[in-house]
Amino acid sequence: MQTLRTSRILHLDSNHPLMMEQLEQAGFINDCDYTSSKEIVEQKIADYDGIVIRSRFKIDRSFIDAATQLKFIARVGAGLENIDCDYAASKNISLIAAPEGNSTAVGEHAMGMLLSLMNKLNLADREVRQGIWIREGNRGVEIEGKTVGIIGYGHMGKAFAQRLKGFNCQVICYDIQEAVGNENATQVSLEQFQRDIDILSLHTPETPDTLNLINKEFLSKLSKPIYLINTARGKSVNTADLVACLQSGIVLGAGLDVLEYEKSSFENLFQETVLPEPLQYLIQSDRVLLSPHIAGWTKESKEKLAQVITDKIKALQASFLPLL
Repeated sequence: MQTLRTSRILHLDSNHPLMMEQLEQAGFINDCDYTSSKEIVEQKIADYDGIVIRSRFKIDRSFIDAATQLKFIARVGAGLENIDCDYAASKNISLIAAPEGNSTAVGEHAMGMLLSLMNKLNLADREVRQGIWIREGNRGVEIEGKTVGIIGYGHMGKAFAQRLKGFNCQVICYDIQEAVGNENATQVSLEQFQRDIDILSLHTPETPDTLNLINKEFLSKLSKPIYLINTARGKSVNTADLVACLQSGIVLGAGLDVLEYEKSSFENLFQETVLPEPLQYLIQSDRVLLSPHIAGWTKESKEKLAQVITDKIKALQASFLPLL
């Protein structure tokens, strides 16, 4: 007679403790390895039915081939770009993400960056701390009456649009999926999008289609200067082209939570002794607001992400309980 064996999960990044607690209660064995190299983890991954990861290293073909018992890969975040999704699917490995877990955090961060950028709050704060009192030079711009354009109208884009409801502005969206617009944003063609927007906010995943999406060609087709907010992925914006458009006035200001130069783990940036020239410009510009990939990084989202992932793993449990 066959009996069920306990499913084992390897956690490769630390997360909210509720995940471990609830998975243990559900009957899983949880092991942690937050420091070993990818090569060392590969040597033992065949012992596990599932892995939980954020962005520590890429889950590529060699890793998946070594994971002979693997039933699921859970990423505690929105995107799956660090996973070879097609190859995992070919091995019948379920992929789990949690875009709904930090959408509120991203929507609020994008809103905060936009307000700070258009009202020059960071610049004014620095000046006052230095004893500089400039009022006319720090005159702001209102969101009211502007057209805000959102590219990528999934969980994150919708969360940002919801937070614009009280600003008396028009909100439009562009997405490769059809019929994603709702009461908070009207879906339009790319041509209309580029013609109408005053503000552009990116909420796209990293895919081959979104790499260098915002470049000189895209920006040259705008009918008026814009403010740009990017809380999605750094490689969606060509930094050199953005700098050129900031210099020419096509882009009035940019709020960037993500940068093209980030490591794939998102954990560090300033490792090179000489920074690329476009990045040096962004750092020095008073019209650029920067943050270190923290838009989805709130105390509340840490718990929400863990809960969403935990619930999805438990929902899969009955379908992958292994037999001895």
